Order: sequence, then structure tokens, then C-alpha cells
Amino acid sequence: MELVGGCYEQILFGFAVRPGENWMPTPDFTHHAHTASLSAVAVNNRYVVTGSRDETIQIYDMKKKIEHGALLHHNGTITCLEFYGNAHLLSGAEDGLICIWDTKRWECLKSIKAHKGHVTSLSIHPSGKLALSVGTDKTLRTWNLVEGRSAFIKNLKQNAHIVKWSPSGEKYVVVITNKVDVYKLETAAVSGAITTEKRISSVRFITDSVLAIAGDDEVIRLYDCDAQKCLCEFKAHENRIKDIYSFEKEGLQVIVTASSDGYIKLWSLELNKIQDRPSLLCEVNTKARLTCLAVWLDRTSETKENPDNATTSSYVNEDEQPLITRKKKVCWTDNSDKSAKEDRQVMPKKKKSEGAQQKKKTKLQNSK
Repeated sequence: MELVGGCYEQILFGFAVRPGENWMPTPDFTHHAHTASLSAVAVNNRYVVTGSRDETIQIYDMKKKIEHGALLHHNGTITCLEFYGNAHLLSGAEDGLICIWDTKRWECLKSIKAHKGHVTSLSIHPSGKLALSVGTDKTLRTWNLVEGRSAFIKNLKQNAHIVKWSPSGEKYVVVITNKVDVYKLETAAVSGAITTEKRISSVRFITDSVLAIAGDDEVIRLYDCDAQKCLCEFKAHENRIKDIYSFEKEGLQVIVTASSDGYIKLWSLELNKIQDRPSLLCEVNTKARLTCLAVWLDRTSETKENPDNATTSSYVNEDEQPLITRKKKVCWTDNSDKSAKEDRQVMPKKKKSEGAQQKKKTKLQNSK
């Protein structure tokens, strides 16, 4: 497995970890990934993708340890990225668009004008047939991914910045500043609310009822989102926590945290003793201001990510696909001028897009 973290300093870090007795992360690569700070990262069984304020999505093939190209469809900061299994990637940005990408050919199957303002967060239902998004137009929108269209719009009193499905898909949470509203899918109504003192930066379902919450302080809080009760809280870092990730390995529940203090930490959580403070498995100091985090897991491993949503493919009508991409060769040298953007190229339908398939693929830079 590989810990991957992005930061304000435009760097993507990779740390190899061998689960077991020795969890100590080993530096694997550092890559000057973008020309601006990294804002989002997502993983599937093969790829890591990163989004940035430079408006690009960079793709990395973790099996071959090479850079795989760039997706340049959005105009605005990439705010959210989420894979659905091995077939599709959804991206959202400040241009208000949600794009659905085919990860086999890396072409845009659908580009949806999702919000009048920025798209701040999106989440794909475990079935792959629905997605939720929130934006700066004070709306929560439900998307029918089978038909690639809007299914429902709910007006919110304030702008939400996080939305997340539970692993079962029977509930979802919407975060507005320091408040988490818990919704039931059956009624699409709020069933409860959790309020914290500080603004919330990240949430993660550990199980269908246990929700991990991090915010603009040093504490991780675990809540029963059905009873809205705090089960456990512990100081994890010396500065505000920016992102949380979680996975399960042979019955061991692992929480991964990234903070502005530069540390990535792995914690072991015992669900049957959830009131106890999780034990620290290992930590690594990146010496950078971290912004986003993910864990790439080898598909040959028994490890599974939480929530596991890779069981079904989403269905997109490819007859409606607007194949609009921008191509650009990515240079790995830090002193290259990557600021100039090439013009949009409109590709005819049915023609294969080359937006992410650069012929020249460069090896990841090894850490020294």
C-alpha cells in the first residue's frame, strides 16, 4: 500500500507501507505535481489522480510508477475527485461542472453544468446509479448517473462544503461549516444533526453508523451518527487536521490523518472498544503543509477501502458524450514553464480522446 498526500507546496508525496508488524512508512517518491497547491486526491486499484488550483487533473499509474497524463477540461480549481470502481472517475470544480470520465480511455463521457456557483463536494452512491453534489449556490443536488441528468434539487439555508454517502447507501451526511446534517435516503429528510465547535474540514464513515470528524483543531471525534452521540475523541496532531482516510486490513480498522503540521499518521481503531483512544501505528513528517490524503491499495491485497463502492459499474449514455478536452504534455522538471495553457480542442463524437494518453510517460522521481 502507498500513502499519498498533497500539499500547498505543489508536491505529491508517496510513502510505501507494509502492513503487519512493521507499519513504518518508507519514502517512495516526491513529485512536483502541479503549478499550484493540490486540492484533491483520489485512488482506485491502479491509479492515483490529483486535482489542483492550476485547473488540471494529473494521473499516475501506480502499477508502473509512471505519470500517465493530464485531464484539462475544467476552468477553475479542482475541488473534488472520486472514482467509482475501475471504470469511472467523477470530478468537480469551481467552474460549476461535474465531469464523468472513462478511466479505460481517459475521455470525458459527460460534462454536466451542476451548480450555478462552485462545486464544493460530490459523493457517489455505492450502487453507482446516483451521486450527490453540493455547491456555492446553496443547493444539494441528486444526479441520476444512469441517464446523466439531475434527479432532485434541495435548497439549503447556507452553502455546504462536504457531502458523503454511508457505506450502505441508506444515509448520507451534509456538512455546513461546523454542523453535520444526517439524512435518510428513504425520506431525503434530516434525521439528526451533529455540531462541533470548529469548522469541519473532513468526514469519513468508519462503519455505517460510526462517523469520524476532523476540523480546524487537533482533535479527531468519532460519532454515532444515528444517535448523534460522541463515542470518542482524541488529540491526533499539533495543528488543524486537513483530511481523514480509513481502510480495513484483516479485521484491523485503520484511520489515516493528515495535518497542517506536516504529519501523516496511521491509527489502529478497535470497534468493540470504540470509547478507547486509538493506538498510533506509525507517523511520517512530510515537512509540508498538507491539504489532501488517500491510500492506494494493491488490488491483489485483501485490504479493502471504506466504504467499498467498487462492486457495480455506473451507466452513462455514451451517445450523449461531449468529447471536449484540452491536451498538454506534462513536464516533470520543477523549473519548466507550465503556466501556458493550450487551446480547447473539440473532438468529434466516437473519436478517441487523447487528453490523458501522452505517448511519453515519465518515471516517478525517487526520493533520496
